[in-house]
Amino acid sequence: MDHVSTPITPDTARHVLWTFGREGGFRPGSFTQKLIELIAMADQANTVRLGAAFPEVTKAVALAKYSEDGIDQLQQIAVDEVAA
Repeated sequence: MDHVSTPITPDTARHVLWTFGREGGFRPGSFTQKLIELIAMADQANTVRLGAAFPEVTKAVALAKYSEDGIDQLQQIAVDEVAA
């Protein structure tokens, strides 16, 4: 899984933000909500498996969970489309 070259769309950023209860998010559909929750609770081996199928969502969840400024990054991505 190549996280570096996988872009995160504004919609995915907003969905992850909502799931993590952060400002700038909006509720995804039920499948996407469950997927984000599943990735967020998966162990490392299963995260890799899920990331192979859903690289964008996995990258966004990893930002929210593990990056010091990940929420800020997702919030910036979420507003990028609006500003354009």
